[in-house]
Amino acid sequence: MNPLDELPNIAPSVFEVPDPDRLQRDRARPPRILLLHGSLRQRSYSRFLTLEAERLLKAFGAETRIYDPSGLPLPDDAPETHPKVQELRDLSAWSEGQVWCSPERHGAMTAIMKAQIDWIPLSIGAVRPTQGKTLALMQVSGGSQSFNAVNQLRILGRWMRMITIPNQSSVAKAYEQFDEDGRMHSSPYYDRVVDVMEELVKFTLLTRAASAYLTDRYSERKEETEKLAARVGLNSI
Repeated sequence: MNPLDELPNIAPSVFEVPDPDRLQRDRARPPRILLLHGSLRQRSYSRFLTLEAERLLKAFGAETRIYDPSGLPLPDDAPETHPKVQELRDLSAWSEGQVWCSPERHGAMTAIMKAQIDWIPLSIGAVRPTQGKTLALMQVSGGSQSFNAVNQLRILGRWMRMITIPNQSSVAKAYEQFDEDGRMHSSPYYDRVVDVMEELVKFTLLTRAASAYLTDRYSERKEETEKLAARVGLNSI
């Protein structure tokens, strides 16, 4: 008996059983990771943590870029052709994985962090700039440990159709965790950052070659088939 016989609402022509042979790893080059941070302060702990993460990612064999949010206009306050917007979008398109690191301000991520994410659209024409990319989340807090910012970022990562890794980092009393040169002290917080970056590289290596296949969805295949049928029908009139 065909299992689809029990699924009368399924369109058989676009229903696909997952194929293990299409889930192969690509080790030919380093994974490309973009890092975003959410503060413009001269002594910015989110930037310090991002720089620490970049050092670790390079040690794990990744190619990295850090975006500087200084000069990025507020969403909808400038055209998409603004140089800082184009730089951010180009880096997002270049990346195969990303790191988002925000301070917690008033119990939430900062506006600087949110503005960067808001400038990266869900789609540009037929291209989805973040779909299928891996994502690691971190936050710094001035007081006791909190997870408000990373929890919000996790929701956004899911909304942007990213593969958000299970692990995350939240650094409490960040002013105690970095020396005068901005280097992070050895601590359980530092060890967690190592864990998160290691996990991000592993997930990126595991998924990047199959990203397009992993995000190829039944509902979208069905929609495209229906659009094609409609076009063919119009052309035959």
